[in-house]
Amino acid sequence: MVLTPVKIIISGSAGSANDDSGERLAQIFHEQQIEADMSLAATGAELTELARAAVRGPYKTIVAAGGDGTINSVATEVIDSDKVLGVLPLGTLNHFARDLGIPFELEAAARTIIDGHTIAVDVGEVNDHIFLNNSSLGLYPIIVREREKRQRLGLGKWPAFVWATIQALRRYPFLNVNLRVDNKWIDRTTPFVFVGNNEYVMDLFNVGVRERLDRGVLSIYITHRLSRLRLIGLAVRAVLGRLSEDKDFLALHASQVKIHTAHKRLRVAFDGEITVMVPPLDYGIRSRALRVIVPADTKAE
Repeated sequence: MVLTPVKIIISGSAGSANDDSGERLAQIFHEQQIEADMSLAATGAELTELARAAVRGPYKTIVAAGGDGTINSVATEVIDSDKVLGVLPLGTLNHFARDLGIPFELEAAARTIIDGHTIAVDVGEVNDHIFLNNSSLGLYPIIVREREKRQRLGLGKWPAFVWATIQALRRYPFLNVNLRVDNKWIDRTTPFVFVGNNEYVMDLFNVGVRERLDRGVLSIYITHRLSRLRLIGLAVRAVLGRLSEDKDFLALHASQVKIHTAHKRLRVAFDGEITVMVPPLDYGIRSRALRVIVPADTKAE
């Protein structure tokens, strides 16, 4: 059974959140006679402050209700405490919840939290910022920034994403990077660098999925300098599960990565959010640093 009392922080911008979500959650927890205090965060800053206050408070379990960005913000506050993280996946993609087998349906996810089965998972870190899924440089931060601009102008999330991707490919910038992967140095001119918390599967039916989040490794994915057409071909081969065979694609695993570049500032994406960082970028893995509630059949340590 879940450790009580429970604090539930709901993101007001979550893709699946609506006026009924709070009422449904309150009813589910009340039926199980579980004390649950709910708050709705209108902004990212408010969400962070609510999570910070919850960690200082009497709560044993702190639940993030939203997408990957929301879960990241709450996990950032929870990770160095004695609290347990619960997840209600109300976002659009919900990669972290998906890879842990947490149900997307609200009531089923709430029942998972009530059951209270926990495991310890790894957390990635770059220059003191944590990430639960991945971090990237190059094309993806540009796509996210352009998508957010279009959304602020009223475009839906998916149309905005398509428009942003087309614009990023039109500009198609490259990064000159020098990577130290454990004790190996790699120089590349590349459209992107992708660093994952644990290894991503690259087969036909599971591309982009992680089987485990507790193996204590970073996965690093990088390409050579490619034309737009060859990059699109690379994406197609990823979908077909043939990416590992591609000579233009390099996949590595390590516990530490340091990225040097001539740029004085870089936009860095992690868990769908963007921040500006000053290189070098120091990536590491915090092994089994976060306790999270998952279904009882999820693979544990």
